Amino acid sequence: MKRVLLASAALSCIAAAQPRGAAAQMVEGLYVGGLAGVTWLSDTNAPIAPPASANLSTPSDHFQRKWDPGFAGVLNVGYGLIGGLRGELEAFYRTSDAASGLAFNRPASGGTANSYGLMANVYYDFAIGGPNPVAIPYVGGGVGYAWTDWSSVGGRAGSAALNIDGSDGSWAYQAIAGVAFPIPAVPGLAITAEYRYFGTFDNPSLSGTVTGPGYARSQQIPVATSNHNVMLGVRFNFGRIPAPAPVAAAAPAPARTFMVFFDWNRADLTDRARQIIAEAAQARTRQQVTRIDVTGHTDTSGSAQYNQGLSVRRANAVAAELVRLGVPRGEITARGVGESQLLVATPDNTREPQNRRVEIVLR
Repeated sequence: MKRVLLASAALSCIAAAQPRGAAAQMVEGLYVGGLAGVTWLSDTNAPIAPPASANLSTPSDHFQRKWDPGFAGVLNVGYGLIGGLRGELEAFYRTSDAASGLAFNRPASGGTANSYGLMANVYYDFAIGGPNPVAIPYVGGGVGYAWTDWSSVGGRAGSAALNIDGSDGSWAYQAIAGVAFPIPAVPGLAITAEYRYFGTFDNPSLSGTVTGPGYARSQQIPVATSNHNVMLGVRFNFGRIPAPAPVAAAAPAPARTFMVFFDWNRADLTDRARQIIAEAAQARTRQQVTRIDVTGHTDTSGSAQYNQGLSVRRANAVAAELVRLGVPRGEITARGVGESQLLVATPDNTREPQNRRVEIVLR
C-alpha cells in the first residue's frame, strides 16, 4: 500500500509539470470504457499431502497446476482531472482452464480458475504528439479487492484423490501501461491497448478435500493469483465536441461610389450635392471603411491648367462637407484630376454636365 501511495504522489508531481498547450490531448470529465483480452495465470504449486492409506510408492507433498491462456474482461468508469491525471473505478472478470499438472506426483488436469472484483485506479496520460496526437501513451496503477473461485480443480493418483472447489477474497493490486488511439471522426472516442500485471497481497486460501480408502481430510490450500494480461478496448469521453473549423476571414466589403455633380465652372455645393454627400457619410457608419477617396473632375471647356485647379477646389469642397458631417479628415484623400478622366467622352471645349463631378469612393 505504501508503494501505491508513493506512485500516486509521483504521478501528481508529473501532472503539475504537464504543458498547458497539450491539454487538448487529455481525457477531461466523465468517461466510460471496456476492455477484453487474454490472461496468463501463474502456475500453481500448493503444499498438499496424500493420505498414508493410499499406499503410493512415490508420494508428493505438492499439488502443481499449469493453466491455459484465459479470458480477461474489464468495465470501467472514470473522470479526467487536470494535467493528464484521471481516476477510475473498474469491475473485472478473468477465467482460465487448467492445462496440465501433478497431484501426488501423478499427472492431473481439469478444472477452472475464476477471478472477479473491483479496483480503484489512477492513471497519467503523457502529453506528446501536439494538439491532435495519433497515440497517447499512459501508465497507471490500482488497488482493490478480488475474489478467487476454483471449480473442480484436482487430481487422482491410485486411490488418493484431491478436489479443490471453493472461493476466497483478498486485497489486490495492479500495474498498467497502455496506449490510446483517438478516433478523430468521433470526438471523445478512443481505441485502447493495455498490458496489466495483477496480483494479491496475500494468496487466497481455498478449501480442498483429500480422500483415500477409508480416509477424508479437508485442507485450506493457498493458491497463487498473479497474472499477466494483454487487452484491447474502447473508451468514450463525454462532452467532447469537434474542434471548430477555422473561420475564413471576412471578405472586404466592395468599394461603394457616390457621384456629386456641379454647375458649369462652379465648385460650390448644391442642395442635391449635400444630400448625396450625407448619404456617403451615413454609409460609412454601416460598413467597415478604412479610406475615403474624393476625386474631382471637370469637363473639357477651359484650359487644362484651369480645369486642374477647378477639380481640386471641387474635391476640397466635398471633403470639407464630409468632415462637417463627422468623418475624420485623416480618413479622406482628396485630389483633382482635371479633365483627364472623362465620364462621357467629348471633344475639347465641350460643356458636359456628367463630367463636372466629384467621385466619393468608400474603401
